[in-house]
Amino acid sequence: MSQLVSYALGTFVALFPITNPVGAVPIFYSLTANASKGQRLQQAKKVALNASTIMAFFFVTGQAILDFWGISLGVLQIAGGLLIARTAWTFAETYQSQPDTSSYDPAQAKDIALIPMAIPLISGPGAIGLVIGLAAQDPQWSNYLGGLLGIVMLGIILYLCLAWGELLVKVFGQGGIRVLSQVLGFFILAVSIQLLADGIFSLVQELGIQ
Repeated sequence: MSQLVSYALGTFVALFPITNPVGAVPIFYSLTANASKGQRLQQAKKVALNASTIMAFFFVTGQAILDFWGISLGVLQIAGGLLIARTAWTFAETYQSQPDTSSYDPAQAKDIALIPMAIPLISGPGAIGLVIGLAAQDPQWSNYLGGLLGIVMLGIILYLCLAWGELLVKVFGQGGIRVLSQVLGFFILAVSIQLLADGIFSLVQELGIQ
């Protein structure tokens, strides 16, 4: 049980800075600027469900994907680390610009739940690469269960952030959320470096280099 909880928390902590639920709030609210409160809550639920489902799918099928393409864990970790580093650089250098809402049509609100919110803003290549790497590290049923639990936890937090986003924007302000995103960028960079280091170490072991 302790291993399950530990893996769940580890998955949640690893994914949180990459998916950045708080940073997604102003983008979500700009995309749903003309929607009613009920429509916005429905969209928040769909975004959280879509993002969680995508990450859970790649978490469960990660090992099969690696086996099918003949990709080693080390190579995946290096590729994922590079993708996550790119995400970190984006957060650290510039805050993601908000989409133009002048031509927003409430009838099209259903479209944002998958694209662009779930993909690529939240469950993008970095998050997908990370969950595949986590699943391949130590494939045990308790770790799979813990990882899925961590993804569910993240989905709940994501929904709460989007549902209560108006309050978060008022409390932090655009400047505060921009600063928070830049701080998260630092932690994302740390995750990417760790993945790169693990990947290089795994490749060294696979090649038998002393």
